[in-house]
Amino acid sequence: MSVMPFLVMFVNASRENYDIQQGISLIPGNMLKENMQTLRDRQNFNVARGMWNSFQVAGLSTVLALYFSTLTAYGLVVYSFRLRKAAFTLIMATMMIPTQVSIVGFFTFMFRMGLTNTYWPLTIPAIASPTVVFFMRQYMLTALPLEMVEAARIDGSSEFNTFNRIALPLMKPALATQAIFIFIGSWNRLFEPTMLISSQDKYTMPMLVALLRSDRFRTDYGTVYLALSLTVLPLIVVYLLLSKHIIRGVALGGVKE
Repeated sequence: MSVMPFLVMFVNASRENYDIQQGISLIPGNMLKENMQTLRDRQNFNVARGMWNSFQVAGLSTVLALYFSTLTAYGLVVYSFRLRKAAFTLIMATMMIPTQVSIVGFFTFMFRMGLTNTYWPLTIPAIASPTVVFFMRQYMLTALPLEMVEAARIDGSSEFNTFNRIALPLMKPALATQAIFIFIGSWNRLFEPTMLISSQDKYTMPMLVALLRSDRFRTDYGTVYLALSLTVLPLIVVYLLLSKHIIRGVALGGVKE
């Protein structure tokens, strides 16, 4: 059942508009070359540039979210301070604020800083990812022996060195799991890039696909499905590369001794 939507999407990428409107079919059509040619002829649809733009946003967001949010979770687990529970509760509370509520103020702030029409507003906020903080904290509670941290301190290791050399390697399954989720989430983002990016040469793949639906009176669905298929392919590759860590990472992250 999970594969069916993807199968239908790939099949529809090879069908013509009329056939798609007749209903769902699992039999590939013979219009793949024509749909590819139509997509190439679109002046505002540059697949290579869109892929590169999406990789920049998703890749940098993944790295920033993984490192800094994991560092935050590490601090909440390893250090004992007075407002530790309150700090964690406050971080979790930010998950309840929808993006739509804060986007106007965020856009105004970015505009005044001269950062609109750049990728910085799409990547820098990834540093503070409450979802990653929660998951990594739960994982560390079960997979990070505090005795190893104390032993490293006794041996003279600095706090950052302990985090980078001891804690991070122990959390590879969880990091791989979160890398998939963050990368896919960043790759598929449409609302924020649409608000912040105005130059077409900086459009990400979801933004380019949205352009194909801009004609209210006629939409070539075969071309749209082909564009969606191209957009999904990198996500499938990332998933296949890191999928072996998902079950282990999710299982350990959801259990507390």
